[in-house]
Parts: sequence; C-alpha cells; structure tokens
Amino acid sequence: MRRLLLTDPDDSVRARACATYYRRTPHPVPPSDLVPALLADPVTRAGAVRHCELDADCARRLADDPDEDVRRELADHPDLTPALRDELAEDPDPRGRLRVFARQDTPEPTRAAIHAQILSDVPPPDWLTNHRDLDDDALEREIAGELARAELRSLGLPWVTADPLPHVDSPYACFRASAAAADGLPAPVVARLLDDEDSHVRTTTALHARDRIDPATAERLDCGYRPDKRVRWRPADTFPLPTAVLRRLATDPDARMRQLAVRDPDLPVESLRLLAADPDHTVRRAVATHPGLPAEDLVRLLADPAESVASAAAAHPDLPGADMRRILSLGL
Repeated sequence: MRRLLLTDPDDSVRARACATYYRRTPHPVPPSDLVPALLADPVTRAGAVRHCELDADCARRLADDPDEDVRRELADHPDLTPALRDELAEDPDPRGRLRVFARQDTPEPTRAAIHAQILSDVPPPDWLTNHRDLDDDALEREIAGELARAELRSLGLPWVTADPLPHVDSPYACFRASAAAADGLPAPVVARLLDDEDSHVRTTTALHARDRIDPATAERLDCGYRPDKRVRWRPADTFPLPTAVLRRLATDPDARMRQLAVRDPDLPVESLRLLAADPDHTVRRAVATHPGLPAEDLVRLLADPAESVASAAAAHPDLPGADMRRILSLGL
C-alpha cells in the first residue's frame, strides 16, 4: 500500500505520501528502491531528501534546487559536507538558514551570524496591516522571516538535550530550553534555569524538574509566563497554588493572576463579588464559572458588555430557572 501511494499517478497523492512532516518514525520511510524516483519527482523530492544517500552529485543538485523546501531538507541531512553546509548558511531563505543554525556541526561563528540575521530582519510593526504596499516577493520574504523567528523561539534540539551541561549558559534561548528539557540536571543548574530571562526556558525547566518546584517558585513561574502563541495552558495548571496564595491573588495588580483566585472553590463571597466587578473582562469571565458566586451577581453578568462573560454566566449550572427560561425565550 505504501508503494502504491508513492507511485500514484495523482501528484497530490504522491506529495502527501512523501510529505516532509512524515519523514521520521513512526511514519514508515519510503522503500529504498523508490528513493531515486522520488528525488527525481518535484512533488516528492523534499520529502525524500532525508532518506537518500547523499553523494557529491546528488548534494549539488539539491543545493541548486529552486524549491526552498528541498534546500531546507538538505540542510538537515546528516551527511551534508561542511562546504555545502556553509553555502546553505547563506541561503536567501531564512528558514533554510535556521536548519543550518540547528545543526550540531555548525561552527559557532556561523551559528551566531545566522541567529543575528534572523532576529535583525524584523519588519515594521504594521507590515501585515500594510501588506498591500508590498510586492509578492517582498511579502513572501516578510512571511518567511516571521515563520523563521517563530520556529527559532520553539526550536527543540535533541542533541543539546542529550548533552545539556555545555549549553545551559548558551546565548540562544532555544539551546537553553533544550538543555532544560533534560532530566536529572544538577540542582544548581536547575535553579539557574528557573531564573532564566526567557519564559520558555523557565517553564521547560519546571516541567522536567517538578519535584523541585515549591509554591513560591510556582507563583513566580506563572506570573512571568509569556507564551509565544495563544494557548490555554499556564504553569498553575501543572503546579497548583495553595489556597492562601489564591486568596491573596484576588487583589493582585495583574489581571492574569487575579484569574487564578477563582480556582479556590471556597473563595469568600466578598472576594467573588469583587472579582465579578473587576474592570478586566477576563477576570469577570473566570469568576462567572465559580460555583460560589451569588445568584444576583451571576444574573448581573448576563448583561455584561463582554460577550464571553455573558456566555460564561449563561452556562452556569446554578443560574436561576427564571433566567434560564428568559434566555431560551429570547432565542426562539
């Protein structure tokens, strides 16, 4: 079946059967006798690069390929020669250069130069809003740069995790985060990484040294947590805060921390009412789900100007029956 899909007459089928994101286990690798044909086929070439034996002629052809995906995959190949690695370090595609940055055999000056290039090519803040002013090539370059910076922030390096100690003081946050993902780090190293300037490094350290996270550290981690993208998870989900801390957070200056107060199921009514009148809608939305919120405050939140708050209040299981029926009647 695998062979049939890789030799299907439809381009889209072959492309999906040899996709770059399926190049490693557990997805099966292409049969070795098909690799030459897959490399010759433009729609499967990028996905086949990882599985080919890289002789000099093949490497040269792939390095000259106009397809950025092909050159990116070549930059990952374990048998890449130093000369071609250094050539790909100058590739116009920033995501291709990032692959060279992540290689274990990349010289440190080359790695530093790539890192600086990727971070220095930041476009103006309004580039996406004003993208109509850019021609197609310029727009593609800006998008590729944004993607490269996003990949850099979340880059995982297994070879760093396997030998973490030389990298715990790396100038690159992704290296320190990869080192932090190692289990069994010495206590002084864990303490240093838990105090790292980068949020991702701190949380990665905590998730791999859970037995060393006390309540004060857990609160500090959550307070300084700054995810690269919008996610539901936060450190307090894994490292629950004590009741005394949650009650203190009901009056914290940071709205993100006030949201945590409602995780106390026995939060005093006066605190619940204070949070229900909070100026930040995310806090009001959080308290609208609390089982101890008085009915009159819950009903008042049904008319909240923030739709998410009103929706949360409407979904509360203890909403008075008369208000439930009123909401249903409005929808009929």
